[in-house]
Amino acid sequence: MSKACCPGSFDPMTQGHLDIFRRAARLFDELIITVVVNPNKQGMFTTDERIALIEENVADLPGVTVEQWTGLLVDYARERDVACIVKGLRNSTDFDYELPMAGMNQHLTGVETAFLTTSPQYSYVSSSLVKEVFKLGGDVSALVPANVQAALDAKAGR
Repeated sequence: MSKACCPGSFDPMTQGHLDIFRRAARLFDELIITVVVNPNKQGMFTTDERIALIEENVADLPGVTVEQWTGLLVDYARERDVACIVKGLRNSTDFDYELPMAGMNQHLTGVETAFLTTSPQYSYVSSSLVKEVFKLGGDVSALVPANVQAALDAKAGR
């Protein structure tokens, strides 16, 4: 049985994330979307809110679960017997950032990393950019799932 995790902060989850989740779910028997918690960062959404938003969007995907983790991802992979970490890549900047981590993760525990290139329509979408545009009053409804848009609107009192 092949098991992978797809880690990230997902604050907020975007259509690009959802695209990667759906594509990765077809490649592995089990996919754990891992909401990685950085205690030094204050997110727009709580960890529990992010997990609930993701769960609602992947409920139709067999073998997909959502969990949180604080700490080194390789420790998570070792504890959960995860053989592969799935990362989405939008561009060469993402690749340059992710490649050394993939090498270190493989060195530390033997866990492999699979890179999935983002579908072209989402290549410019990032959680940071979505938050920035939303906070400045821009329309991000095509960039996030409907439940995320509703949660953003609720946070902003719109």
